[in-house]
Amino acid sequence: MFRNLIPLLLFFLVTSASSVYSKEDKNEVMVITVNSVINPVTAEYISKGIKKAQSSNKEALVIELDTPGGLDTSMRSIVKDIMASEVPVVVYVSPGGARSASAGVFITLAAHIAVMAPGTNIGAAHPVAIGEKMDKTIAEKATNDAAAYIKTIAEKRGRNAKWAESAVRKSVSSTENEALKDNIIDFVSKDLNTLLSDIDGRKVQTALKERVLRTRNASIDRLEPGLRHKILSLISDPNVAYILMLLGFYGIFFEMTNPGSIFPGVTGGICLILAFYSFQTLPVNYAGLLLIILAIILFILEVKIISHGVLTIGGIIAMVIGSLMLFETPGPFVRLSLSLVLPAVIITALFFTLTISLALKAHRRKPVTGREELIGMEGIAKTDITQEEGMVSLHGELWSAFSGEPIAKDDRVVVEEVRDLKLKVRKQGG
Repeated sequence: MFRNLIPLLLFFLVTSASSVYSKEDKNEVMVITVNSVINPVTAEYISKGIKKAQSSNKEALVIELDTPGGLDTSMRSIVKDIMASEVPVVVYVSPGGARSASAGVFITLAAHIAVMAPGTNIGAAHPVAIGEKMDKTIAEKATNDAAAYIKTIAEKRGRNAKWAESAVRKSVSSTENEALKDNIIDFVSKDLNTLLSDIDGRKVQTALKERVLRTRNASIDRLEPGLRHKILSLISDPNVAYILMLLGFYGIFFEMTNPGSIFPGVTGGICLILAFYSFQTLPVNYAGLLLIILAIILFILEVKIISHGVLTIGGIIAMVIGSLMLFETPGPFVRLSLSLVLPAVIITALFFTLTISLALKAHRRKPVTGREELIGMEGIAKTDITQEEGMVSLHGELWSAFSGEPIAKDDRVVVEEVRDLKLKVRKQGG
């Protein structure tokens, strides 16, 4: 009897082991990639990733990070989401050559597990003024605030708080090996699969409870940005925002000079609204924006006022300076490219000058239809013309006419005035 039970027992053990292995093999890790400036679009994307990882019960959320920094408000929003996350968040500074600078340092230190790839670096988190000047007192307050904030994050995660403070106050940076040695990060992993093996079995304290990661051989579920996020990320680029602003000015101006065109006005309005949305996510210097508007006004005045090119030169100078000032910040990631600014200035000057010139020429051109067309036209008297009546031929058409002087038949006449359907004419050369 026991001999018959042994095969059944072995079958049960093998089946149970297979079931356990299958369950572990089904563990999933969600991965999102952030390789841009930290802005409201980035914050929304990371927040969405955390919520989706929680709702789908993922083992962890891995954020592949490569950023030069970004906005303080967006960074703090991301840090708060990570701190409140019920799913372990792993920040992986990758691939080789990537960096986690400025705002990225705060995000990396806030992660439950911080990992870097070979050939990456982290640091330089000193706060800078974006879009405005900071005097010494305000700069000191901003630095102290950022230093206290990053120390709190580092201490919460058990990382090197002294280094974190130096990253803010002295803008220190470290390579991946230095960061590992100084207890800034937890691992150096060459790729994502190695990372999942390295963090397997690691205990982390989430906002809800302590969790043990089971990530070895876990399947990867990548959360790609949706179309909305891609569009918002695209228009948040300072160069794209600048182009949208100019296209908006072009469209609105063309619609005003050519009422009823509709398409240019609608397109210009959409472009301006998108540009203004971009300005909400970018460090706009409104002095630069005013200089650009002044430049457009000078281009328009150049056509109406004889300045011998002075207004055009002034407009070009104002627009170049305004464009360079539009996004004023020490960080190169929110500056306009000079290779974009110069062609844009030249095209804008030509556009407004040409458009205004054509509009004025059209306004001054002699009408070719209606009563105005007849004034000054030459014709031939078909009958004798008196102060009361007569007939003239204009372009093969017969018109009733009168004149203040006697005109003989077959004399050439010139139209002086149109009264109802009767022409007042004079003798040509008279």
